[in-house]
Amino acid sequence: MISSVLPQKWSEETTSALIDHLLENYHARHREHLPTLIKLARKVEQTHGDHPECPAGLTQYLISMEQELDSHMLKEEQILFPMLRHNGHARARGPISVMLMEHQEHDQSMKRLLTLTRFLKVPNNACLTWASLYEELGQFIDELSQHIQLENEVLFAGQTLDAQAVS
Repeated sequence: MISSVLPQKWSEETTSALIDHLLENYHARHREHLPTLIKLARKVEQTHGDHPECPAGLTQYLISMEQELDSHMLKEEQILFPMLRHNGHARARGPISVMLMEHQEHDQSMKRLLTLTRFLKVPNNACLTWASLYEELGQFIDELSQHIQLENEVLFAGQTLDAQAVS
């Protein structure tokens, strides 16, 4: 969505190396980043709720995103990734199609975040917390976009081709 440049040539790496990278650099990061974003959003909404540019509903939206994203990542960690690590390529087509559908939903969630925050435009004279919230949200959106792109264009694309060749 935001970032379309993959940081390195992951298509040349093993499936296990790519999965390890996703777990360490995206799954773990999202799990530590979202609670911080929720805390910042709650503070901004409580302090500036009467400001016309306050992102009303952002805290609850982030809580919902956290639940959806955690559920998605657990499915990858407990079902899909072990399957791919153990060459279950043919069986992976169903779970991959579910993940691709959920990635589209995550893209819509990121667009909604941008709408709620007026495209991360910090109001004039906003407090440091508000500015920090939008900076952190921008980083989260970039990271989630890269995460989705890496899975869709590298991990899943290769597995889909492998699965089609096997069947």
